[in-house]
Amino acid sequence: MDRSFYRFALAYRGGPKEDAKAVFSERMFHDSSFPRDEKAFDPISRYLEEAADPEMPSVVFDELYALYEDRFS
Repeated sequence: MDRSFYRFALAYRGGPKEDAKAVFSERMFHDSSFPRDEKAFDPISRYLEEAADPEMPSVVFDELYALYEDRFS
């Protein structure tokens, strides 16, 4: 994978407020501590667990990461 997860997930930014992926992406964009260059699942997952932001739930991350892997692996 030559694109970071962050860059991939930004494609969902600006979507409808009912779309959990769009909400996740928007929150991720505004989180200056998000690991923006990371490509691996575990470091991002660990960050999300530690941040415990209710607008970036792990279930949405898992779904987005599966799409990311399908596209870039």
